[in-house]
Amino acid sequence: MNRLYLRHAEVLATVDAEQREIRDGALLTEDNRILRIGTTPELDAWIAAHPEHTPTQTINARGCVVTPGMVNCHHHMFQTLTRSIGTSKGLALFDWLKMLYRVWAGLTPEAVHVSTQIALAELMLSGATTVADHLYLLPNGCRIDDEIEAAMAMGIRFHPTRGSMSVGESAGGLPPDSLVESESTILADSQRLIETWHDDAPLSMLRLGLAPCSPFSVSGELMRESARLARSHRKVGLHTHLAETLDEDRYCVQKFGLRPIDYAESVEWLGPDVWFAHMVHPDSSEIARLAHTCSGVCHCPSSNMILASGIAPVRAMVDTGVRVGLGVDGSASNDGNHMLGEARQAMLLQRVGWPGFESDAARFSAREALTLATQGGARTLGRDDIGSLEVGKAADFVAFRIDDLSHAGALGDPVAALLTCTPASAWLSVINGRIVVEDGVLVGVDLGPLVERHNRLSHELLIGAGLA
Repeated sequence: MNRLYLRHAEVLATVDAEQREIRDGALLTEDNRILRIGTTPELDAWIAAHPEHTPTQTINARGCVVTPGMVNCHHHMFQTLTRSIGTSKGLALFDWLKMLYRVWAGLTPEAVHVSTQIALAELMLSGATTVADHLYLLPNGCRIDDEIEAAMAMGIRFHPTRGSMSVGESAGGLPPDSLVESESTILADSQRLIETWHDDAPLSMLRLGLAPCSPFSVSGELMRESARLARSHRKVGLHTHLAETLDEDRYCVQKFGLRPIDYAESVEWLGPDVWFAHMVHPDSSEIARLAHTCSGVCHCPSSNMILASGIAPVRAMVDTGVRVGLGVDGSASNDGNHMLGEARQAMLLQRVGWPGFESDAARFSAREALTLATQGGARTLGRDDIGSLEVGKAADFVAFRIDDLSHAGALGDPVAALLTCTPASAWLSVINGRIVVEDGVLVGVDLGPLVERHNRLSHELLIGAGLA
């Protein structure tokens, strides 16, 4: 058996129900689960009394805060190939999409595979151990399998969602007709992916979701049939964008005669197996309905700010009992993939306020933001085996150094310092009991050639679209 023993952490932030913070903290893993948690003296004594559990590797975490692995609930990893070219122009969502669709039409299987590796490298180095991705356009032979294979090689806990677009411009949708698929093709491929890849077992490293892209790119019938297909299998999730912008709100009222959440309900898309990306513009009654139906929300603060979509009422959603997690969103509407940085943005943005609420520096604490990024994300994805440091849960944890320049003077509250100070990179990351980041470096990944290959593919995409 493989046993990792991490000891002498400055603080072990469990993010469990009691929100325990253990000074001189330690934890012992056995294969892919956490076996023991406590202070270093406690675990030293326990191991001495139980030599059958002698560690195979010991890690000195002095100078570090250790947290559960963070959970990224929404992403479009292929967008690492097109960072900045839309956001630099100051475009809002609909115009931004229309500009980039013609670039993304040139995606290839190689581009999907390499962009997945790049995005996951950034996420893993910033504290993410579980990642959900939404790949919703599949031109030129691209498949969800291309990113699944890349993620498996990287060692991440992965929740890919089979995205889709079926309503093009000629039918009143937003995407060009050349990028939509037939609904029969979408549903058949969704079934294939579930049968090929989905694992509903505890501590699963790969779970599928079905993810029609948005109200302005798929039909109500595809939404219903996707929901019914997902619900015919255990733990297959349902994911889509919803209530992201006021333009979307107006589109839904004009097209369906319903506001976005009413529309979602009409097509069987509320419930504990559903999580929505963004949810920037719900009213108080809609927030209550999300909570009542146990529907989840993924808050993407950086993307919402960059695209000027608005400020999601996360404080109100959390207080009402909505399951809320965090996502970095697409790398072309964020231009980065820093999970700890996203948690910091969530904290800051809620303090700014939103329409109807004045700014309040006490509105959202650092620890609440950390909870969103860990336990909140686990709940949003419907998982009870990740998101906190507890005996029996997955051995997914991250250590951040706080004895460095950017945290100097912040050791009075080292846990809060992770969120209030400049976001750090992970010094250590363990996923499923396996070290994937050590001394701040990804294990087994040569980033130089990977970045060079990625930049070549990006340049080819831009040339193909006449932008380079």
